[in-house]
Amino acid sequence: MDFKFTKSQTEVQKAAREFARGEFDKEVIVELSKAQKIPDSITAKAGELGFIGIHFPEAVNGGGMGILEYVLVAETFCRKDSTLGTALMFSSYGAECLLRNGDTSLKAKFLPEIADGNLTSTAAFLEPGQGSDLFKISTRAEKDGDHWIITGKKVLVPAAAAAGIYIVLCQTNPDADPAAAGMALFLVEKQRKGLFIENPRQNMGSRMLPLADITFDHVAIPADHLMGKAGTGYRLTQQFFTENRIQIAAQALGTAQGAFDRALDYVKQRAQFGKKLAQFQVTRHKLADMASKIEAARYLTYYAAWCFDKGQANAHLAAMAKMTATRAALEVTDEAVQLLGGYGYMTEYEVEHFYRDAKTAEIFQGTQAMQKDIIADGIIGKLK
Repeated sequence: MDFKFTKSQTEVQKAAREFARGEFDKEVIVELSKAQKIPDSITAKAGELGFIGIHFPEAVNGGGMGILEYVLVAETFCRKDSTLGTALMFSSYGAECLLRNGDTSLKAKFLPEIADGNLTSTAAFLEPGQGSDLFKISTRAEKDGDHWIITGKKVLVPAAAAAGIYIVLCQTNPDADPAAAGMALFLVEKQRKGLFIENPRQNMGSRMLPLADITFDHVAIPADHLMGKAGTGYRLTQQFFTENRIQIAAQALGTAQGAFDRALDYVKQRAQFGKKLAQFQVTRHKLADMASKIEAARYLTYYAAWCFDKGQANAHLAAMAKMTATRAALEVTDEAVQLLGGYGYMTEYEVEHFYRDAKTAEIFQGTQAMQKDIIADGIIGKLK
C-alpha cells in the first residue's frame, strides 16, 4: 500500500502552509475571535488562491480536486490556527448539497461566488426542542404554483448573519411513511422576504462562526431552488453529513496537531529542577501518547477521504474518522493545556482556544454517541 501523496497533493499542502504563514496574524485572530466576526478579507484571499472550492469542479471556479485535497488544506489551516482555519473552511458549509444535487443554473450562479470567497453559504437543519432528531422537524415547505412557501424556524445555524444563502431541510409531506420520505432540501437566499435572523449566540469555540436562529415567515422561493426531488431531503442530508464529517475530522486533526506543536515547543524550552521538561519521563510519555493519537486520526481521516473520492462514500467510515479525530483533538488539546501549566490558560499561548475549538468539532455533526450508533449500524448491518 502506497501512502505517498501525488505531486499535486504535495503542492496543495505546501501552498496552504505558505498561505497560513503569511495571512494568519495572531493579533488579528484574537480580535476577530473576541468580536465573533467572519474573516471576510482573508476568506476572499483564500478563495482567490483556490482553497475554498478546491473540491468544486473547475467549471464553477473550483480546483477540480477531491475531498482528500480539502482535508489537506483544512488540516494545514487548523494546525496554524484552529479558529481561523475552521472559519475559512466552513465559509462553504452546505455548498456540497448544491454541488451534488442542485439545479445547473443555481450551481452556475452561486458556486463560483462561494469558491472565490465572496459568498458565504451555510446550512440549517436543527429546530427548537428537536435535538439531533431530524424526523422531528416541523419547518414546512408547501408548493404554490411555481414557488415553494417555507414556514418555520431553524436554530443554531453557523454564520447565519454572514451567509448569503442557506440550505434548509423542510418537511413537504407530514403524512409520509416513513417520515424520511416527506422531506426536501431547499436553497434560500438571505434577501428573501419573510426571512429573519434572530437570537445571535456567544460561542465557546469556533468564535468566527457565530450561531444564530432563522425564522421563515411564508418565504417564497422559485421551484428550481429544490435540491434533487421532493421526498429525498433526508437521504441527501445524510449524504452531506457523511462528506462533512470527513471535513470536520480534518479540522480536528489540524487542531490536535497545532496544540501538540505548541506544547512540544514549550516543553523543549522550559526548564525545571535543572532539566528541560522534555527530559522528564512523564512528559516524554505524554508526548508519545499525544503523537500516537494524532497519527491514528490522520491515517483514518485520509483513508475516509480517499474512499470518498474513489466513489466509495461510507457513512460509518466517515463517522469513525470524525469520532477518532475529534477525540484525539479533545485529549491532545487538554494535555497541551496541562503541559503549559498556567500559560496554557492564557490567550497569548493559543492552546486555550485550540482546546475550545476541539470541543466544538466533537459536538458538531453529531456527538460521539451518535457516531458510535452510525458505526454500529454499518458493522452490524440488518438483522434477520
